[in-house]
Amino acid sequence: MIPAINPRRLTRWLTHWRGKILPLQCPVCHLSLATTSVGATQALCCDACWDAHYQYHLCQCCGLPVTDSQARCGACLSHPPAWDHLFAISAYHDPLPQLVHAFKYQQAFELALPFARQLSERILHPAPVLLPVPLHWRRRWQRGFNQSVHLAWALADHLDTQVVDNVLVRHRHTAPQQGLSRQARLSNLKHAFAIRGELPSSHVAIVDDVVTTGQTVSQLCRLLRRAGAETIDIYCLARTDLP
Repeated sequence: MIPAINPRRLTRWLTHWRGKILPLQCPVCHLSLATTSVGATQALCCDACWDAHYQYHLCQCCGLPVTDSQARCGACLSHPPAWDHLFAISAYHDPLPQLVHAFKYQQAFELALPFARQLSERILHPAPVLLPVPLHWRRRWQRGFNQSVHLAWALADHLDTQVVDNVLVRHRHTAPQQGLSRQARLSNLKHAFAIRGELPSSHVAIVDDVVTTGQTVSQLCRLLRRAGAETIDIYCLARTDLP
């Protein structure tokens, strides 16, 4: 039996003590974050580095960088994905990969609120229900937690939305998607997910850490459409460049 951990309570506790135990430091320029500034313990990086590295336009459909403030890029207009909108903090470049790795594999739960704060600033018209991408019980047992659940609860605090983490189910254990070809990714995820019960809203958002080819969220979108979802958004930390 895996001990139950309250993601919201744990994230708040770690964030509260983040600046009291360790000095707050910008991961980009390594200068000290001013503890007197508003929301210092919830800052992903300093304001100067945010403006320099992350203040650019992203397509609201695929999450990849675009040259201006257009809502959708040409590729998404020509070939729309399975979802309606995708919101990410940025493209997958330094220092985000290191921070995501720490959050995902080193149990750096205190990063959930800084991630959520920056991501929430990108999101337009939040979905009333957040659905974390599920882990198979075996992988959750190995890792000890589901990082998407922690991110979803942190986002819910910023967006004033509801987290429902028992509707999407991963009932088949699959190999990691990283390093697989497109065809192998499709085969790997076939019949991996299911929906349990009814959707609490016709507008939902899938919460994931990083979206690469989008195969995982596409599979979930197809299930959600069949279950009655009319609008599906994707909230993720980063979107990698398409292979």
